[in-house]
Amino acid sequence: MSAMRRHRSRAAKAALLFLVAAALLFGRPAAADTSEDAGDVLRLAIPAAAFAMTFRRDDRDGRRQFYRSFAANIGATFALKALVDDERPDGSGDDSFPSGHASVAFHGAAFIHRRYGIRRAWPAYLLAGYVGVSRIDADKHDEADVVAGAAIGTAAAFLLTDPHPDRRAVVVPAAAEGYAGITVLGRF
Repeated sequence: MSAMRRHRSRAAKAALLFLVAAALLFGRPAAADTSEDAGDVLRLAIPAAAFAMTFRRDDRDGRRQFYRSFAANIGATFALKALVDDERPDGSGDDSFPSGHASVAFHGAAFIHRRYGIRRAWPAYLLAGYVGVSRIDADKHDEADVVAGAAIGTAAAFLLTDPHPDRRAVVVPAAAEGYAGITVLGRF
């Protein structure tokens, strides 16, 4: 077996292990609706793809940063769920704020963005947006829950992940009092 084939096999095994661990952590998809089912799958597939990219690129530092940022994201999300007593729109519980699905999906997209660039991340952002919409459509969250989850996931990835050394330019969100925009840093 060639080195490239072994490397891909390791990446596939790692992604599968991540999906199994995430499924155990977040529970089984319990939706009867196709849109909600798709959101349940994508909330795991997006971070699994981000994690698999660290193997595909043989990026050990990126993998460590993924672990750290993912753990911080999960910790912050579930701490807020425990602290904020917000009933779900469908009345099924009092852990609506923030959306864990959006948090995990946007973390995966933002990790890819921060580490490997927006060109590789934009499809993940579109899918993460779909996850958020599916949670609203399923009546599990309102817009504020989804936006908060997306913000937590994105912040964890951007704060705890460094751009890959091979990247020539980095585009990051920037905000201050009375200002919101983007900053472009790079070697040109």
